[in-house]
Amino acid sequence: MSTSHKKPGLLRRFFGGLWSLITWLRVALLNVIFIVIVLVIIFSWSSTNQPVLPQDFALRLAPTGLLVDQRSYIDPASMLLSDVNPEESETVVRDLVEAINYAAQDDRVTSLVLELDYLLAGGLSKLQEVGQALNNFKASGKEIIAFGDNFTQDQYYLASFADEIYLNDMGAVLLTGYGSYRNYYKGALDKLDINFHVFRAGKFKDAVEPLLREDMSEESKEHNALWLNHLWDQYVQQVETLRELEPGTINDYINNADVKLRETQGSSALLAMKLGLVDGLLNQQQVQSLLLTRIGKSDKGNFYRGVDYNYYLANIQRVQLPQENQIGLLVASGMVLDGDHPDGTIGSHTIANILQQVREEKAIQALVLRIDSGGGSAFASEMIRTEIEATREAGIPVFVSMGSLAASGGYWMAAGADQIWATPTTLTGSIGVFGAFPTFEKTLANMGLNTDGVGTTEMAGSLRIDRALSPKAQEVIQIGVEHIYQRFVELVADARGAAVEDIDKIAQGHVWSGISAKELGLVDHLGTLEDTLAAAAEHVGITDYSVTKISRPLSAKEILLRQLAGSNVGVFAPNTLLQSYAPLELQQRLAPLLKPLSALSKMNDPQSIYAACLDCIAP
Repeated sequence: MSTSHKKPGLLRRFFGGLWSLITWLRVALLNVIFIVIVLVIIFSWSSTNQPVLPQDFALRLAPTGLLVDQRSYIDPASMLLSDVNPEESETVVRDLVEAINYAAQDDRVTSLVLELDYLLAGGLSKLQEVGQALNNFKASGKEIIAFGDNFTQDQYYLASFADEIYLNDMGAVLLTGYGSYRNYYKGALDKLDINFHVFRAGKFKDAVEPLLREDMSEESKEHNALWLNHLWDQYVQQVETLRELEPGTINDYINNADVKLRETQGSSALLAMKLGLVDGLLNQQQVQSLLLTRIGKSDKGNFYRGVDYNYYLANIQRVQLPQENQIGLLVASGMVLDGDHPDGTIGSHTIANILQQVREEKAIQALVLRIDSGGGSAFASEMIRTEIEATREAGIPVFVSMGSLAASGGYWMAAGADQIWATPTTLTGSIGVFGAFPTFEKTLANMGLNTDGVGTTEMAGSLRIDRALSPKAQEVIQIGVEHIYQRFVELVADARGAAVEDIDKIAQGHVWSGISAKELGLVDHLGTLEDTLAAAAEHVGITDYSVTKISRPLSAKEILLRQLAGSNVGVFAPNTLLQSYAPLELQQRLAPLLKPLSALSKMNDPQSIYAACLDCIAP
């Protein structure tokens, strides 16, 4: 029998396969190293060949998407493969504020141009912070020009800070006022035979009303009307003051729009001009001609000599040296969840680990925690609050700056700080607790599916979604909710130096504006994030300081892919990305409809008890 085709032995096959694997790994590793080297060379080349800033120019402020305190996390691989730059869907408020404040003192910056067509929404609190910086810029003696094809309510608020506002002659100033309208799901749940068992403490805790009712309760109307009117009064007063309008002009413009439009033959632009809302009616070509005349021509094309704020900010940050005195800035934005979670949500373990590192490194003299959250898990909120207290005990003062929203679990976290700062239009409070548990036994029974069995105790199998929730289980959950509420009230009373009874009166799930919260003693001061940073520095006795942003550390892979996804294209040219926003705008329109159910699906409290304000949407 021939042995020429004899099968190799087991040992030989093993080492042969091992060698093939080693060879494959060696080739793959060399390829990866080669790609990384090429990318590093590209990055090095691009970073050393950035355009030089002109000797004089206008700062171009063209915020896009939503104003946020922290960008939402996007998987780096998805970011790299996407056709849309994720930076276009969100604009970080402090980036705008930093660029404006620095430009106010920069002799190269002659003026500021507000291009607002691509701003989708801001929220009054965040808009006020940008507005304060714009006022600082005007105080330096430099002019601000704003223009747009149309102005939404948020866009017009920022435009009102300008010395001159120009509107397209076919545009409109779209003001409507603030409202709080929700979708109610009880009728749909009844038709589907879904039982949503809800437990709550606090008569104004209306986060779960859409699951229980077909309309808004009187208590909910009462407290929502209170904060809505506070915010709208702020909007109207500030715009009328900035535009030097007669008191009542804005409300009259909205409430009598039909009558007034007849007077201008239906021209919204002409009406805005007639009432003093804008200074002139110019189309795109006329605006560009005006800016070319006033500011000068760019070397990069037939555009005015303007520099985008994000490029300007990156440029000045490259030449700024960190100072010895550092104030830490940690942003906590989004729903409060138990565990580790990326930016755009507040993971209890993530924030706890960051605070522990701050305490260990001792490089930060004071910490400002920026909270923009409607809350979430009660357990996670308490975990973060105790870490804040531990940071204070380690000798690092902690100041809280409330953004648009710091309610329920957001306020729970804030209670652990040395000082709490809020803007006048922050929504806060909502000191209340709820639990929600759906069961589908009727729905399944309609399909012919039933559940039965035995257990060793009365509670065995009681928390199954395919079984009815027993009266005993309901009582147990309600007792737990009331216990957490009492704990919430007591820790707030202790933190604010108030009687439990007094805090209970203003708790009950009631949402307060920043102004009301200050009057009630729930916050210490009214001011912006920049005001809070300055107050923290003063508290520790320093005047010259730099702000160190503290965040979740990125992996090397995340850093590489984020750099690949970034771009400086169009630094000196107007943005022409309107077509990119249709999907995002659609998401924004659907968000109010889906928010309560979406929020409930993400919640992961170990006891299913939540300190959250699901319906709090700060206008």
